[in-house]
Amino acid sequence: MSSSALLPTAAPADGAGDTDRASGARLAVADDLLSLLRATTTEPRADEQLEALTLAVAADLPVLLWGEPGIGKTAALTQLAASLDLPLTTVIASVHEPSDFSGLPVVGDDPAVQGVPMAPPQWAVELVRAGRGLLFLDELSTATPAVQAALLRVVLERKVGALRLPPGVRIVAAANPPASAADGWDLSAPLANRFVHLHWTHDREVVVRGLGGVWPRAELPRLAPERLPEAVAFARRAVCGFLEARPTLVHRLPGSETRRGGAWPSPRSWEAALTLLAFGTAASASREVLALLVRGAVGEGPGLELLAHLDRMELPDPESLLADPAAAELPERGDLRQAALEAVVAAVGARPERKRWEAGWAVLVRAMETGAPDLLVSPAKTLAALRRDDWEVPGAVERLAGVVGLARRAERSVERVAERAAAGAGRTAEAGR
Repeated sequence: MSSSALLPTAAPADGAGDTDRASGARLAVADDLLSLLRATTTEPRADEQLEALTLAVAADLPVLLWGEPGIGKTAALTQLAASLDLPLTTVIASVHEPSDFSGLPVVGDDPAVQGVPMAPPQWAVELVRAGRGLLFLDELSTATPAVQAALLRVVLERKVGALRLPPGVRIVAAANPPASAADGWDLSAPLANRFVHLHWTHDREVVVRGLGGVWPRAELPRLAPERLPEAVAFARRAVCGFLEARPTLVHRLPGSETRRGGAWPSPRSWEAALTLLAFGTAASASREVLALLVRGAVGEGPGLELLAHLDRMELPDPESLLADPAAAELPERGDLRQAALEAVVAAVGARPERKRWEAGWAVLVRAMETGAPDLLVSPAKTLAALRRDDWEVPGAVERLAGVVGLARRAERSVERVAERAAAGAGRTAEAGR
């Protein structure tokens, strides 16, 4: 028996047990308070960036959220995973080695025959075992170039070492802009081109209501089954038609390293844009959401050009409008309506015939009945200039005379005010001399 076993055991000091119990009770009350603070709920709420995120996740495209520290990227992903009932696996890219993504070599019994397999990390094994999940790659802009290179196969091929992630796993990453990241790096061009880039910003109303206990609910888009073939056909027609008109945008690698770390056009990113257009069309997504997704896939400039191409695709055929003016359906948006009316007038000018000229006036009357009359001034002037001497003025012109005349008087009033202002400025300058 050791000598230490013979030593008497020190008795607890008087009152020590009571102190421990009191401290435990106080911590329990503190935990109760924390539970109340963490108890939040969600509500349906229009949120364009959240809708864009869920649409890209539904389309199974890797998404990269860019935002300043503390903006709520991680919280949004946590809430998204809970709303979609997906287990969330968070991997901080910056604290891992390249082998954590490419796999660790494991020497077997006969490596000369069986080779040396690359063992995947535990998080990848658990994702495969679950069969589904949301893989969140955080702090991507602080990962070294070597780690970024190892992530290429994970993001594109869904392979970690020798293990392939199941189709039920979606990938979302988050990054701070290099200027605000701790020891930040620009993303490599190959890795950046694999993502749909969404710039995450805060909405004051969302933050205030969320701190009050109610956050917006992330929901997968409702895809209309009957619209799927139409959505695919529209997306293919839109992207292919645009690239036929702008072939130099099929692949354009930015010149600076910083811009290469964002969204830019390539065959891969155009395929992502096509997929997003199909999903957005099938889900009846708003133009604002489509704009976020398209620009996030192929970049700001090419994305805006594609959106303008979509607007032109949605314009009604001017010949159809001239064929049946009484039933003409014109766009609601003012810029698209103006473009449609100008296209009608251009069609009449391309083949000026009396019946077509009269039909053009009927289309303008239809536009006056269904929308803002101020858009008619320019098309009406152009259409009036197309009149031949032997063409009688149709009755439709009288219905438009008041609107066009009022607009012309307003224009003349503005011109007179501008002329008086210019004359006054001239007199002031003359007096100064």
